[in-house]
Amino acid sequence: MAQSRSGEALGASYRLVELIGSGAAGEVWRATVAPHDDQVAAKLLKPEHAADPGLVERFVRERSVLVSLRHPGIVRVRDLVVEGDRLAIVMDLVPGGSVGDLLEQSGPLPARDALTIAAEVLDALAAAHQRDVSHRDVKPDNVLLAEPWHPGLAGAVRVSDFGIASVVGEQDRRTTGLLGTPQYMAPELISNGRSGPAGDVYATGVMLYQLLAGRTPFAGPGTDFTVAYRHVTSTPPRLDLPGDVWAAIDGLLAKDPSARPAAAVAAERLRRLAAAHADLPALAAVEAPEGFDEIERPATIVRGAAAPGGGASGGSTAELESALAHGTDVAPEVQEARPDLGTDGSATVVRPLRRPVAEPATVVDAPPPTRLERVRQLAGSRPGWLTGRVAALGGVGVLLVVALVVGLVVLVPSGKGGEASAPATASAAANQQDQALPTGLGVSRDASSDTAAGTVTLAITWSAQAAPLSGPLLEVVPGLDSDAACPPVRWSSTEGPVSATRNQPSLTGVSAPCGWTVSGVEVPAGGSVEVEATFPLAVADAAALDEWLDAAATATSEAVGSDRVSGTAYPVQRLRDVVVTTPSRTVSQTALPVTLVPVWPSGPDELNPLYTSPSTGTPSQMLQDVAGGEAGVRFADGCSGALAVSTDGLVVTALSIAPQCVLRATVGNFTALESSTFGITARD
Repeated sequence: MAQSRSGEALGASYRLVELIGSGAAGEVWRATVAPHDDQVAAKLLKPEHAADPGLVERFVRERSVLVSLRHPGIVRVRDLVVEGDRLAIVMDLVPGGSVGDLLEQSGPLPARDALTIAAEVLDALAAAHQRDVSHRDVKPDNVLLAEPWHPGLAGAVRVSDFGIASVVGEQDRRTTGLLGTPQYMAPELISNGRSGPAGDVYATGVMLYQLLAGRTPFAGPGTDFTVAYRHVTSTPPRLDLPGDVWAAIDGLLAKDPSARPAAAVAAERLRRLAAAHADLPALAAVEAPEGFDEIERPATIVRGAAAPGGGASGGSTAELESALAHGTDVAPEVQEARPDLGTDGSATVVRPLRRPVAEPATVVDAPPPTRLERVRQLAGSRPGWLTGRVAALGGVGVLLVVALVVGLVVLVPSGKGGEASAPATASAAANQQDQALPTGLGVSRDASSDTAAGTVTLAITWSAQAAPLSGPLLEVVPGLDSDAACPPVRWSSTEGPVSATRNQPSLTGVSAPCGWTVSGVEVPAGGSVEVEATFPLAVADAAALDEWLDAAATATSEAVGSDRVSGTAYPVQRLRDVVVTTPSRTVSQTALPVTLVPVWPSGPDELNPLYTSPSTGTPSQMLQDVAGGEAGVRFADGCSGALAVSTDGLVVTALSIAPQCVLRATVGNFTALESSTFGITARD
């Protein structure tokens, strides 16, 4: 049946040639690529996968990530094909067979070869983990060799099936019945259905154990569930290996994911061990043990257990000795007959029930009294001689004394020419507010001066509208005039840590004398953040301060609004618009490539896209700054049902033929965006 497919076309570029393998997820075919008939491997997923809309959606979404995953130790994914009821992953053809085949033919490997293979697998995993891609099904059958095996072979490992791990797995990285081999499942995957990079490291540790022993650590009698559960409850049987080699394996197989080394760290350690134990011979194949040692778990405490009648003599000496032999802690005062608790893998502690001790009452601090309440309290506790008449006379006396002092201050002349004394200090205040920018950023500035100290405090409030905003912001703090030196500024904020450095035009491309780059600012959607700048500046009066503040705001606006600036610095202040671009023509049943192009004051910048869909790796920092990352991007069908948008709004699939379509988008504060028209045609 399968061979009858030989010669069939796969998509527009591939043709099936020969079935070379099959597994739980589907079949692997040798295929050719037009026009030069290059050899590739095509993994055809089972037909029922194509009937799962959620899986198809993930399939399309992951395409760009998988195609861009590049490392010498990873089998390169060339393409993902969606065609009717057929889903296929097209990969490089690796001719040397798998490590699973090697184990069947050779049995346990010498330590040098086993450690080298595991180190090269971890190298490949480390590269994938850096791109936030986890394999989740590491096993010998998924580790291929670029050439036929021979002892001492290095550099030939190629890890395959990253596509299956990313596509068949659920989007939130929860396991499904389609993915995972019980022999290699990490404990956290079994306990809570979640796995990540640490799970890949664990599976590599299982495979290393198998390469050395000829069997996986928890293989034995029982169902798949029994084998899988041993990963959670049992310790791996010790192998007859040097202590440093076993310690490395034991670290990879740690039950706690946080206790396992990162893939890159583990790879380096195994490589050193391979060199140190190059002459260590292979072990004989290890048989499955009769039983597995369980990990230590907290003891169960049974309180208040006593036989009717009580008495210290109720239990026999034999019973007590048996309890102690099984690790049971028996309190002296309850050595009477105990209930039959059966056999348990952990110790059972029998202790009498202590009488509950009443806890002290919780004291709740009362709120401080109001001013009126304090007056009333004082009035209620005044001495007897303080009558209303005495209080009234005392108040009149106090008023007369105050009036006398004020009169002396006003009427007594100063020591020079009889002039009145001038105030010791004077201050001024000014405020200014910018019009909101297209990104939704609003800026208001409040300045106050201390004439005596010769300083100015500038309070800057940044606010956001529909989307959170973050990233470096430019603020110009000039001197009193164009010839004055830039004042030194001390920056602070009560709402979180901020840092400020002088703007460097060579790095930002923005020329702004006396400009500061303020980093660490995160403005929530609909909220605001305030920072303060304090610096020496001798302003004469309120008018001078107001003039200075207007000059500072104008200089900032002109710097970020200059059409002579190129580059992506200060996107929250410089971004003016977003253009949604698509191909003029696309094919039905394929993902629609979409690019969000930023528009600066100088014009569109196609070399530095804001976002591409399907996404390739981590979103740009610009997108994080102006829209809070992918959470601020949403696409919508503008083609009357000819487009399908994923549930997270980030991936668009062309469904049916349409002569003219548009795609709508929202990016942070930029709403009602719309692409140019494009057509959807049938596959040739």
